[in-house]
Amino acid sequence: MQDQRELVEHQAHAHPEEDRAHPRAEAIPPARHRAEAADDRQDDAGDDVVDVYAAGLDVAERALARADEPGDDARDHEGEHERGERQQQGQLPRLVDVPVPPVTHDPILRPDPARCPLCRTLRPVSKPENEPAYDSENEPENQPAPEPSETPETAQTSGTPWPDGLRFAFGTLTVFPVAVSRWDREAARAGMLCAPVAGLAVGLCAAVTGGLFLLLGAGPLLAAVATAAVPAVLTRGLHLDGLADTADGLGSGKPAADALRIMTQSDIGPFGVIALLFVLLAQVAALSQAYGASWTGGMFAAVVSATVARLALTLGARVATPAARPEGLGAAVAGTVPLRGALLVGAVVTAIGALLGAYDGMYGVVRGALAVLVACAAAELLLRHCVRRLGGVTGDVFGALAETAATTALVVLVLG
Repeated sequence: MQDQRELVEHQAHAHPEEDRAHPRAEAIPPARHRAEAADDRQDDAGDDVVDVYAAGLDVAERALARADEPGDDARDHEGEHERGERQQQGQLPRLVDVPVPPVTHDPILRPDPARCPLCRTLRPVSKPENEPAYDSENEPENQPAPEPSETPETAQTSGTPWPDGLRFAFGTLTVFPVAVSRWDREAARAGMLCAPVAGLAVGLCAAVTGGLFLLLGAGPLLAAVATAAVPAVLTRGLHLDGLADTADGLGSGKPAADALRIMTQSDIGPFGVIALLFVLLAQVAALSQAYGASWTGGMFAAVVSATVARLALTLGARVATPAARPEGLGAAVAGTVPLRGALLVGAVVTAIGALLGAYDGMYGVVRGALAVLVACAAAELLLRHCVRRLGGVTGDVFGALAETAATTALVVLVLG
C-alpha cells in the first residue's frame, strides 16, 4: 500500500507544467485499492488509526468523535499512544488548543447543592457591579472591624433581663408563687444579681412574724424561734439541706469525686447533723438576745441576716468560680455574675445595712455595715475551701454559703 501511495504522489508531481496548462482532478486511487482500504478499516475498527486516503474525512473531526465515544480503557490508551506518535511524525495534524478564559479569583465561596448534592462543589458568588475592587495594599492597618448587625436574638440577650432575673431569683430561692420564664445563663446572671432582693423579702416576712409574736405576748426566745423558722419555710429548707450535705461531703475526708457522691445522697450523716444543730442554735440564740434588747433590734437583725445570706450567693456566683458538676443549680449559676456587678451589689447591701442600723445612732450604722462585711468574709472563706476541696461549687455549696453568712451576721449584730 505504501508503494501505491508513492506512485500516486509521483504521478501528481511528475509534470507540473502540464498540470498548470491542463488542470485535472486530484488523483484518485483505483477501485481495487479503495476496496482494500475499506477492508483494512474494518479490521482496525478498534484502533484509533485513521487512513486519510481511504476515509476521505477530516482527521480532526474523526479524532474528536472517537475521543467522546465510550470504549475499553486498554483500547483508549493504545489509541492515545498511536495518535501521539503520528502527531510527532507529522502524519496527523495537531489540534488547535482551545483558548481558556482566565479565571478570576473570588474569595467568597458558597456551596452549590444543584451541581453535586453529595460533594457540594464550591462555586464563586458573583459580586455586585458597583462594589469596588479589594486592594490589600491601600487597606489601612488599624481599620476597626465592622460591628455585627443587631438581630432580635442579640437585642434580647445584650442587656440584663431584670424582670426575668427577679422571677429567677424568687422562683428558685423562695416558695413565692413566681413562674420562672427563662432558664439560661443571662437569666441566671440577672437572678443572682437580684438575689438580695429575694432575701430582703424573706427577711421582712421573718421580722414581721417575730414582731407579731412579741405583740401577742410571746417572749424573746419564742419570737426568735419563729423568726428563724420563717426563712426555712420560705426556702423549703433548701439552704439548710445544702449546709448539711456540704458538711457531710467535706467532713468525709474523701477525694472530690467521692465527696460529691456523698453530697448527692438523700440521707444526712453525722457531720450534717452537727452542722445543722450548731447553726440553728446560734441563730436562735442571737435573735433571742436581739429581741431581748428591743423589738426593733430583733427585726433589724432578721432583715439584715436574710439579705446578706442571699448576697453571699451573688458573690459566690461571680466569674472564675467553676462548677463542680455539669448539672444542677450550681452549674446553672456558677460564673455568671461579673465581678464589677457583684461588688456593686455588695456595696448596695452594705449601705442598706448601715441605713437600717441608723435607728440606734452611729453605733447601729457601724454595726450594720460591719455585720455585712464580716458575713461576706466568712462566706468567702467557705467558698474558697469548697472550690479547693471539691473542684467547684454546687447547689449544696450555695446553701451552705447562705446559712454561714446569715449566722455570722446575727452573731456580729449581737456582740458588743
